[in-house]
Amino acid sequence: MTNSFDDPSPTPPAERAPLLDGVRFAFGTLTVLPARITRWDRPAARTGMACAPLAGLVVGVLAAVPGVLLLVLGGGPLLAAAVTVAVPAALTRGLHLDGLADTADGLGSAKPADEALRIMKRSDIGPFGVVALLLALLVQAAALSDAYADSWIRGALAAVVAAVTARLAMTLASRDGIPAARPEGLGAAVAGVVPRTAAAAATAAVVLLAAAAALPLGLPDAGRYAAAVLAALLVAELLLRRCVRRFDGVTGDVFGALAEVSATTALVVLALG
Repeated sequence: MTNSFDDPSPTPPAERAPLLDGVRFAFGTLTVLPARITRWDRPAARTGMACAPLAGLVVGVLAAVPGVLLLVLGGGPLLAAAVTVAVPAALTRGLHLDGLADTADGLGSAKPADEALRIMKRSDIGPFGVVALLLALLVQAAALSDAYADSWIRGALAAVVAAVTARLAMTLASRDGIPAARPEGLGAAVAGVVPRTAAAAATAAVVLLAAAAALPLGLPDAGRYAAAVLAALLVAELLLRRCVRRFDGVTGDVFGALAEVSATTALVVLALG
């Protein structure tokens, strides 16, 4: 496995790693699914972060399966929703939730950037982090419960779209020009590696595929699913800009927070329908 993250510039590398290396990077970095990372350098990060929504697709499907099975076996929509929410947490070892909590603590600390980053690196969780975790999990479960109560198809599709959108938010946060707050960690590894054209293409693809997947439910649903993706990305973008201003860049915790916030927003928009 190669390792060359020596270039601190937040610009995409000229070289693109092969697709397989990028897929391994995405799954090995963003999930606990068995994926042997063969390259750990900026070209691999460029391809890998562009493939992040693919990792989200697999996570979403794996999350929806037990939820649907519980409904088929006679379980209620709230139970199905709770299990569906738990699966992505397990498939990431809770790192995205931990990132949400740490980012909330950092933003809520009102400390200078360096001190806020030190707060985020601590192993404990402060009051802002606890509140953020509770609200995110509660809202996700409630929104998914509404979707499952309508039909297992809507619940499963909502879970998949939310998971894909969460990883797409990470792709956009890795785009050209977004700096890293620290010289080490995941933020430094993936900061600025994805060209803006590739990020835009990934966004368009996810929006169109979400609408196409919901089209059998009706044209209004297709529009709602596309709107859910766009609304989630808008909220994630606002959070990203706040974090870049507050911390002078992105960190691994910020990526986790973006994933959780965008997934939650997508589910809320779908529940409104």
